[in-house]
Amino acid sequence: MTYFDGLRLSNFKTLMIKFFIRLLYKISLRMEYIYKIKPLNLRDIMAKKIAIIGAGAAGFMCAIEAGKKGHDVHLYDHAKKPGEKIRISGGGRSNFTNKNCTHHNFISQNPHFCKSALSRYPAQSFVSLVEEYEIAYHEKNPDKQTGQFFCDGKSQEIIDMLLSECHAHHVKIYLETGVDTLDKIDEEFHLKIKGENQVFDAVVIATGGPSIPKMGASDWGHKIAKQFGHEIIDLQPALVPLTFTDETLDFTKSLSGVSIDSVLIRNKTNQKTTQFTDDLLFTHRGLSGPTVLQISSYWDAGDELHVNLLPTKDLEAEFLSAKKSNPKTKITKFMSQYLPARFIHEIFDRHMSDADKEKNLSDFSKLSFEMLNQYIQHWTFKPNGSEGYRTAEVTRGGVNVNQIDAKSFESKLASGLYFIGEVVDVTGHLGGHNFQWAWASGFCCGQDL
Repeated sequence: MTYFDGLRLSNFKTLMIKFFIRLLYKISLRMEYIYKIKPLNLRDIMAKKIAIIGAGAAGFMCAIEAGKKGHDVHLYDHAKKPGEKIRISGGGRSNFTNKNCTHHNFISQNPHFCKSALSRYPAQSFVSLVEEYEIAYHEKNPDKQTGQFFCDGKSQEIIDMLLSECHAHHVKIYLETGVDTLDKIDEEFHLKIKGENQVFDAVVIATGGPSIPKMGASDWGHKIAKQFGHEIIDLQPALVPLTFTDETLDFTKSLSGVSIDSVLIRNKTNQKTTQFTDDLLFTHRGLSGPTVLQISSYWDAGDELHVNLLPTKDLEAEFLSAKKSNPKTKITKFMSQYLPARFIHEIFDRHMSDADKEKNLSDFSKLSFEMLNQYIQHWTFKPNGSEGYRTAEVTRGGVNVNQIDAKSFESKLASGLYFIGEVVDVTGHLGGHNFQWAWASGFCCGQDL
């Protein structure tokens, strides 16, 4: 532990002490020039011994930045390999950031908290690092302006880049190494690791949440936060497929594997309306696909969801127009130009008569079409739940950010203790935003250590 971190001084006094240390350092350089005396090593004077728990995106970035400052950095992870979420992300190609990322792409009890970090370390900063390592990447669906960046190759390239940066800045990495206990005694942190007591000047919690437990994910970081008096905003699985019972489940099962592009899904509550437009996928458990994953982060038990499978179409107007111009066209053929034939046939089998299914447009009434359209542009249903943490990409909720400094990510309740990444109450939208939050929060924390 450094001498000056041990003193509980005012900010002004601390700044003055650091000023005089730097002045002394400059004098020592002058002494070296005149008298050939070895100068003071300022980095050694100011260096801290730091433990970072969690070798994921946020933990890696924090370790790299802290290492650059000359600190003695120890990065711990329980897994056999580091960066497991990075490895499986983007179908193995790592959706490593989103160029359109702003604070509007995040959910938090304090929506302003993430502004500072995202502005200090924007998406382009991480892209520059990727380019420095000559990792080939591309934007997914640039015509849709998604802003999502993926590796052309495998996500392991991103992990190897982070490992190289850690090696370059002397970060010590310990895998298959969990922390049994963490306590603060006076101004030091005592960590019990593999039965031995280790002492650190600062500890950074970057353990994420309980999503994807098969990788060993848990709420360990939240338990540590509670231990030090922090409030935890209720944890919920997010970016997760939704499930159903009874008739709706039977319907989704019958269409398992069918996908529909550019579907609008809306969650309207008494407080606000949230909506997304993206692809939808029917599964044997319920509904998935980007638009469902997005809305799941805003869905609470009991909420009713509203779906428009053709949000850019005035389907009734097009039906009436086709009824005049092509009256002999079968209604099922007309509908199949807009939606998968399998979906159309399932809707007719369930909600229309056998006679209706065989009708031409000329014989299909406006009232019958309005009834049909209830399941296409005005479909309403109530999920009974989600697939849970097993398939959730992230965890909603976390350490209350009002108890964390937005610039340094240091706890306001326990000096020297930091929380970054998914463990805090900041949850991003689908499409690289959660990684960008990890890079940004890790960078800012590492800069401040």
